[in-house]
Amino acid sequence: MNSVSLSAFPRTQVRRSQVKKLRTSGRVPAVIYGGKSQPQPLEINLKDLENLVHHSVSENILVDLAVTGDSRPKRLALVQEIQHHPLTGKMLHVDLHEVAENEKVTLMVPLETIGEPVGVKSGGGVLEHVVFKIKVRALPKDLPAVVTVDVTSLELGKSLHLGEIAAPANVEILGDKHIPVIAVALPKTEAEETAEAAAAAPGAGEVEMIKEKKEDGAPADAKADAKGGDKAAAADKGGDKKPAEKKK
Repeated sequence: MNSVSLSAFPRTQVRRSQVKKLRTSGRVPAVIYGGKSQPQPLEINLKDLENLVHHSVSENILVDLAVTGDSRPKRLALVQEIQHHPLTGKMLHVDLHEVAENEKVTLMVPLETIGEPVGVKSGGGVLEHVVFKIKVRALPKDLPAVVTVDVTSLELGKSLHLGEIAAPANVEILGDKHIPVIAVALPKTEAEETAEAAAAAPGAGEVEMIKEKKEDGAPADAKADAKGGDKAAAADKGGDKKPAEKKK
C-alpha cells in the first residue's frame, strides 16, 4: 500500500459544543494513537479528507501525516476508522493509528470478487458474500487496500473457503481456513423468504397466546376457579336436602 501525504493541526477543542463548531468551520476532529506517544487530538480539513477517500479504493489508507508544529516532520499512520453521519454520510471523526515501517500490522481488508461464476452464468445460481472483510497481516508498505478473488470457476452449490484465497505477496491471511467466504446458491423461493421472515418475526408466539385468551373470554385460571365454585355450590345444595323418610 503506497502512502499519501496528509496535513493535520493540533486540536484543543474537545468539548461537544466546540467540536460541533469545528465541523461547521470545515474541519473534522481526529485523533492519532499508537506508537510510543500518547493519543493526540487533531483536526483535518474536510476537503483534504474527501479528496483522500475519493481517490482511494477503500477507507484503509496509509498516510504520511504532517502535523503543524510537531517535532517530527512526518508520521506514518493508517486511517483506522472514519465515522460518518447516518443520514447525510458526512465525515464526523477520524481515527489514525501510527505505525512503524518495519513492524507488521493487522488489518481488516475488504474482499472483492472478479468474474462471473459458472454456477450463476449457466446454473441459475446467486453469488453470495458470506464474508465481506478478511483479516490480514503485513508490513505497512505491503498491506493491500482490498483482496480480490476470481470466482469464475465456482459452480452451483459450491463455496470458496478462506484457506483457498491466494494471499498477495508478503501478506498473511488470518483466521479459520475452513470458513466459507463466498458461495453460489440456488435463489430462494418466495415461500422460503416468507417462512424465514415469519420465523424471524419477534414475539409471534406471544401474539398468538394473547389472541387465544381473548377468544376464550377468560383466562384458564378463572375458568378453573369458576368450575370449582360450581362444584362447591352443587355440594352445598346437596347438603341442604333432607334424607328421604323411609316408608313405614
